[in-house]
Amino acid sequence: MTLDVNGAPREFVEAITLDAMIDEVLGTSRGTAAVVDGTVVPRSEWAALALHDGQHIELITAVQGG
Repeated sequence: MTLDVNGAPREFVEAITLDAMIDEVLGTSRGTAAVVDGTVVPRSEWAALALHDGQHIELITAVQGG
């Protein structure tokens, strides 16, 4: 399965949920927001959201600094 993650194609060998994909890509979900096909997905829905081939995901991570 191929997903577009932050503008780059990423291959996953099997079906994956949004929370598992975030853990695999970022290693943590702390400070992260997720947008799937243009819609912000609440964190409470990540574990239940099964991703499908060809979807576009934007992962936005808060960073501290000035």
